[in-house]
Amino acid sequence: MTDQLSRVFQALADPTRRDMVARLAADGDASVGELAAPYDVSVQAVSKHVKVLEDAGLVSRSRDAQRRPVHLEAEVFDLMTKWIERYRQQVEERYRRLDAVLAATAEDTRDDREEGAAS
Repeated sequence: MTDQLSRVFQALADPTRRDMVARLAADGDASVGELAAPYDVSVQAVSKHVKVLEDAGLVSRSRDAQRRPVHLEAEVFDLMTKWIERYRQQVEERYRRLDAVLAATAEDTRDDREEGAAS
């Protein structure tokens, strides 16, 4: 997988990584140790999860004195949103067309019944 969108979706396929992203979105930057706190895994395991998120462009790490906070890169969500929105619009258009066909079919059925009753 070479494109960024695929890497993002792959990274977010893991529930622990999704939770980390949600926590970063809600609480702001955090150290790997802070991210590891609620999980029953090692800091090294959480660090590997952060690396996957970093490789996908979802987070970045900076140096703040001795601290290396993990920062959520919100711009990546724009990429995901555009991709999802394109398909959402296509699906909505299909549903509108289906609604029109069903409405026409219902009207034809109603007309057929009325003609049959008038005979």
